[in-house]
Amino acid sequence: MAKEMICENVGGAGCGLRRVLDLVGGKWKILILCAMQANGVDRTMRYGQIRRTIVGITNTMLAQSLREMEQDGLVLRQQYDEMPVRVEYTLTDRARTLIPILLELRDWGEANMDAEKDG
Repeated sequence: MAKEMICENVGGAGCGLRRVLDLVGGKWKILILCAMQANGVDRTMRYGQIRRTIVGITNTMLAQSLREMEQDGLVLRQQYDEMPVRVEYTLTDRARTLIPILLELRDWGEANMDAEKDG
């Protein structure tokens, strides 16, 4: 039986991992997904709620990350014509499919990263 390769053309055209890293790479996007999932995958969050949930994120990084995530189809942005303007963000179905994968990564990190410290 042939060994399954993670990525046949590592980092090149068609590399699924490269596409995923381009989509959710960086320091903040996965944390934004985590914050929104913790709020409930079908619930909306306002910008300020997201910012208060994520330790250390700046306004600039949050705004830029949310803009990119909207363009990539991971969050829906709904703006209401009120004063002051109200903007809400919701996870898309596409983003929701990432949640089980992120939970697996979290579990792996909890199981393996502490072990690294021990020896």
